[in-house]
Amino acid sequence: MSFTVAIVGRPNVGKSTLFNRLAGKKLALVDDTPGVTRDWRSADGHVGGLSFTIVDTAGLEDVTDDSLEARMRRQTEQALERADVALFLIDARSGVTPLDRHFARLLRRSKTPVILVANKAEGKVGMPGLFEAFELGLGDPVPLSAEHGEGMADLVEALLPYAPKDEAPAPRGRRGKAVKEPEPATLDEVEGIGDQPEPEEEKAKPIHVAIVGRPNVGKSTLLNGLIGEERVLTGPEAGMTRDAIAVDWTWRDRPFRLVDTAGIRRRARVDEKVEKLAVADALRVIRLAQVVVLVVDADQILDKQDLTIARMVIDEGRALVLAVNKWDAVENRALALKEVEDKLQASLAQARGMQVVTISALRKQKLDTLLDAVLETYEVWNRRVPTAQLNRWLFGVLEHHPPPLVEGRRLKIRYMTQVKARPPTFALFVNKPMDLPESYQRYLVAGLRDTFEMPGVPVRLVLRKRKNPFAES
Repeated sequence: MSFTVAIVGRPNVGKSTLFNRLAGKKLALVDDTPGVTRDWRSADGHVGGLSFTIVDTAGLEDVTDDSLEARMRRQTEQALERADVALFLIDARSGVTPLDRHFARLLRRSKTPVILVANKAEGKVGMPGLFEAFELGLGDPVPLSAEHGEGMADLVEALLPYAPKDEAPAPRGRRGKAVKEPEPATLDEVEGIGDQPEPEEEKAKPIHVAIVGRPNVGKSTLLNGLIGEERVLTGPEAGMTRDAIAVDWTWRDRPFRLVDTAGIRRRARVDEKVEKLAVADALRVIRLAQVVVLVVDADQILDKQDLTIARMVIDEGRALVLAVNKWDAVENRALALKEVEDKLQASLAQARGMQVVTISALRKQKLDTLLDAVLETYEVWNRRVPTAQLNRWLFGVLEHHPPPLVEGRRLKIRYMTQVKARPPTFALFVNKPMDLPESYQRYLVAGLRDTFEMPGVPVRLVLRKRKNPFAES
């Protein structure tokens, strides 16, 4: 992206709505409740031929102590310092408030250029507030409606002076409308098939790592510890993170995209609308991730909710790594590790051999070990087994342990091939797929996992029946 635009303003003026409008998709949580956004987040923005990085920030509050609001303000100031230009939003319907005037004075002293934006200016109701905005001393306000998309042309005109001179306009269609850029390929679209090796361009792409878990287990502290800065808010308050915050980062010359998510509680305990939106956003991140780090508290290792999250990750086909946080506070470590091993064996057999790393996110202990486990699990998740090796193994299995009889007749397993990776998925050609017992399928999956060294990732088996070439089409 050519330049960075930060959206700032007091709570509930429509910053996240404008962020989603410029990003072209609903990335930030939006609700009428003030203070929904707490951490700043960024995305690629596009409007009127301009391309830039757009940053959504928390609502500015006039507090400077150690409270949550003060920490949110410091996060916003950090994002403002990194931006090339700031959009200072006010609510035209509410008019200019004392808090708007206070932060306008601070922004006038800031080194970052500021564009004044009067949001919710559609209709006659917003006109008085638009005229009041002139008194803030930040130039002519740009009237727009982030919710309805009105006034975007005026916003583009205000942003043009901050764009590089060689900024190319977006391609236009016959009627003058911008041609929509193609959507990025999904995970399934970039996956290889059969025995093909992983393409070189895939190795240069960042590994998408989602950090998930129950509230207050140290997910945000882990993200800050990995990247070495206070990128997301942390504190004793449970449920602090709401938006899924993505951070691009490089470790040992390997690019990562780390995503911190909101804590996922049991559905019966989630009653607030904002928390429901935050949990839904966390589940979306899991579906788009490649490796998921499940953070658990060393005092409550793998309780019922932890296991529910782990099964959810496995069902989505993502690679899973277990991070036992706050390990420095554990007294009987041998007993705790034995408890983890027993629970994994009893409740997560479908991810047998999953990597378990004991860490202290606060003290930054064994974080390199955790990243090594993430890389190893990612490589297993991408593993492809040649068809010849698969069938040599399969014929040996059938010779020593053939499938059971069905109605007095032997099932015929003819062939096996790997149809995709991420996760490893194998097609098994059987004359009667519906009759192959699940117990025998689990036996084959366990054999695949052990023989071809695929611990800790979901292994899927798809039953197929070869078409009869002599049947009528």
